[in-house]
Amino acid sequence: MPADTAPDTDPELAREQAHLALARRELARMREHTLALESHGGDPVSSEFLAATLARRARSLQDDPSTALFFGRLDIRPDGHAGTRMRADPAPDGEERWYIGRRHVSDAHGDPVVVDWRAGISTAFYRASRTEPMGVRRRRRFGIDHGRVTAYEDEHLTEPEAGQANEPDSASSRIVAAEIERPRVGPMRDIVATIQPEQDEIVRADVATTICVQGAPGTGKTAVGLHRAAWLLYSFREKLARTGVLVIGPNRAFLEHIGAVLPALGEVSVDHTTIEELVGSVRVRATDPVDTAVLKGDPRMAEVLRRAVWAHVGDPHEALVVPRGARKWRVPAYEVREIVRELVGRGVRYDAARAMLPQRLAHAVLLQLEASGDSPDDRVQDAVARSGPVKRYVAGLWPALEPAAVLFELFTQPATLARHADGILDAGEQALLVWPTVPRTRGSARWSVQDTVLLDELADLLRRRSSVGHVVLDEAQDLSPMQLRAVGRRCSTGSATVLGDIAQGTTPWATASWTDSLAHLGKPASHLEVLDRGFRVPAAVIDFAARLLPSMAPGLGAPVSVRENPGRLLLRHAPRALARHVVEAVTDALEQPGSVGVIAADAQVGRLSRALTEAGVDHGILGAQHGDVEHRVDLVPATVAKGLEFDHVVVVEPAAIAAAEPDRRTGLRRLYVVLTRAVSALTVVHAEDLPEQLAA
Repeated sequence: MPADTAPDTDPELAREQAHLALARRELARMREHTLALESHGGDPVSSEFLAATLARRARSLQDDPSTALFFGRLDIRPDGHAGTRMRADPAPDGEERWYIGRRHVSDAHGDPVVVDWRAGISTAFYRASRTEPMGVRRRRRFGIDHGRVTAYEDEHLTEPEAGQANEPDSASSRIVAAEIERPRVGPMRDIVATIQPEQDEIVRADVATTICVQGAPGTGKTAVGLHRAAWLLYSFREKLARTGVLVIGPNRAFLEHIGAVLPALGEVSVDHTTIEELVGSVRVRATDPVDTAVLKGDPRMAEVLRRAVWAHVGDPHEALVVPRGARKWRVPAYEVREIVRELVGRGVRYDAARAMLPQRLAHAVLLQLEASGDSPDDRVQDAVARSGPVKRYVAGLWPALEPAAVLFELFTQPATLARHADGILDAGEQALLVWPTVPRTRGSARWSVQDTVLLDELADLLRRRSSVGHVVLDEAQDLSPMQLRAVGRRCSTGSATVLGDIAQGTTPWATASWTDSLAHLGKPASHLEVLDRGFRVPAAVIDFAARLLPSMAPGLGAPVSVRENPGRLLLRHAPRALARHVVEAVTDALEQPGSVGVIAADAQVGRLSRALTEAGVDHGILGAQHGDVEHRVDLVPATVAKGLEFDHVVVVEPAAIAAAEPDRRTGLRRLYVVLTRAVSALTVVHAEDLPEQLAA
């Protein structure tokens, strides 16, 4: 049926709306049943846990009248094999009929009214094709407006009906295109209704598989990563409920932008953080010069820190003497040396090996007691291990350490640093690390962001970090090797979804190779997927931005927009009164529905905000530490724009955005990021000449 058929004149559409009404009634019944349950867990702690679990389930069953409970339908032949078998809604001709939605809805008998998009049967909705129909005769997509079914499109996969040979697939569907291009004000939406086959392959990858997604702007890589997290929590809930899922993004503005996606899919227990928050153990009060920051992110620092930690283990020169009763028992230095050597070589963390030392020494004493004819047991060994002489001996031989103390020593004592960096860092590099002015106390040290990553590495050398079940790491191309190691420690026994675009790397240490990055992450055997079909960024915008690629990322293929709507691109030269022209561009954008992002070099944000305020344009200002989901117009510093998207984008002074970066390549990459934030329209306002790549 055409997507624009009038809902009041089509009986089939009326039947679908009736099914939606049924689904809403059943969802309300499910929620009322959950709210009626009493949390009797047998004891106060269990009852509290059960009450919290029921409260989370009740929240997940809350209906949103502005959206529909399903977005698609599968009609499967009686002999079809589309996935996991459940009891489907039977069609008059004996076919199985499945409605696909954001969450499972069942009737009072437990039969599905709507199946979760993550269920096995739903796979065919995303992947079935005419060449591989997966048992599906017909796939139906629904157009939704304010919570009502207003249109549908049918795609016959096995027996195309007369006149339907050219009916739409997912790439040409008007309903899919309308959903992708639907104006938005507020946080990012889920994409369950528009997931493409290549995206679904990534979403449904096994929990044990680490996947790296190289995704050009507009390919939906962030949404794919979040939907993979939701699918994993659905398919491996028991495992991941114990170990957890963690989403890591570049800044708080980005996290607030994506923060509504997982809750909309029913997952409310996923933690979101930035890399700075992840490793933040001390207050940051300093900023490193670029060359120092790059060096602190270099993977060679890991070996320097490892040496610095284990160098604190002493070489025993005196015997351990333990008085017990009327005798003194001696463990000679050479025997202690063998014990220490064995513990150091075990490959365990510093503190774990240190904790073993008293018991090993006590066991050596125990053997002497037995040789003398005594019959000691484990209690005697424990008593010896806890005795004062053993504790004092261990403290002198294998001292307790704290990360900040180790790093403070390295940065304030050139001789110590030279000893541990010998053969790793040259003299010039060591000089970059040494503080020119030594703080009076460790508490007065001014740590930088890069120092917090080194402190995190040291903390793991001392005590092993616990691992979550899965990590979603976005904008991974911008992380240094040492930052990647910090993330890898959080999923050392789990898996990861690594998302990024090498062309969008804007840090001095941005990666040039996913192979290298995955090795630093500790996942060298990861599977690499490339997404280059742009669904979010229109052709006019992506083609304009792609002019920068040969100069900033030679050899990297240009993304291709697959949308029929080419979008709008407008270049406004404003040699005078730049701010006034920006206000006019914003005013023009506000005449169309959707969000508006004004992106400028960080130094220009204040002046532009005053101009917008004077013109009466209500707006928010995004920052690295905060987002904004309340204003229709947002003013965005260029350094914060990565990962965000707006229906209409006004880019102010591209030359200034590029010039604000420390080098030409990074400047062009920053500009590439900024130019590709638009979903529908891009306006470029400039007083200076455009960069030569864009002026062509």
